[in-house]
Amino acid sequence: MIKLIVSDIDGTLVPDGSHEMNRELLDVIMKIRENGVQFAAASGRQWASIESIFGPIKEKVFYLSDNGAYVGCHGRNLFLNPIDRETVMDIVRDVRRMEGLEVMLSGPDVVYLETEKQEFIDWLVEGYQFRVKQVPDLTKVDSQFIKVSIYRETEVEEYTRELREKYKDRFKITIAGDMWMDCMKPGINKGQAVKLLQDSLEIKPEETMAFGDQLNDIEMLEQAYYSFAVGNARPEVKATARFQTDTNVNDGVLKILKLLV
Repeated sequence: MIKLIVSDIDGTLVPDGSHEMNRELLDVIMKIRENGVQFAAASGRQWASIESIFGPIKEKVFYLSDNGAYVGCHGRNLFLNPIDRETVMDIVRDVRRMEGLEVMLSGPDVVYLETEKQEFIDWLVEGYQFRVKQVPDLTKVDSQFIKVSIYRETEVEEYTRELREKYKDRFKITIAGDMWMDCMKPGINKGQAVKLLQDSLEIKPEETMAFGDQLNDIEMLEQAYYSFAVGNARPEVKATARFQTDTNVNDGVLKILKLLV
């Protein structure tokens, strides 16, 4: 019996950077909940962005945001995993010296940027629905930080090799798509967040279904017996998952969930 369903968002439920989701999915989630099944959205996004996507049913969904650094529901933070501040500031200074990269710091409720590229900020606000604060100097921001995100328009994995090697022992680092490299506290990932939720709800991995497409979804898929890669997933994700469904643009997740109704 399935008791918990967990899904990534970007590349799995919606195209990267979008907040338009098939409304039928919301109806299906509510029908599944009537049978006692919990639903959690696991994403590199901040919780406010997740909430904007699930709108009408936002009170019925768990948020595993910032790649598992934040676990909560409807604006309530249940578990938070802040990063050592000195480590955060070190990587901010390194990124500043590298051409073509942007750095974004995620606090519990707001993301901070010092970029002057208004188009980039507008995309985060209008596409991802992020709560964004533009600041003159990230090193002067007085906040806890739960995630550091490095952005490049394309090929971020290739252009951040030096950073990944330097900080591999100080962060949990993962690649999310072609544009983002995310850094969390060591040991933090979507799989760890799913396990925490499973333990809290007394749900077993064999009672869990999960969907993903990117490298930052692998630990999450390993925490669920019914693990699905969407058709557009990376080869490493398809190799990890036990099952496969259709692509995100063809509603692969929805097709499987409708079978449970």
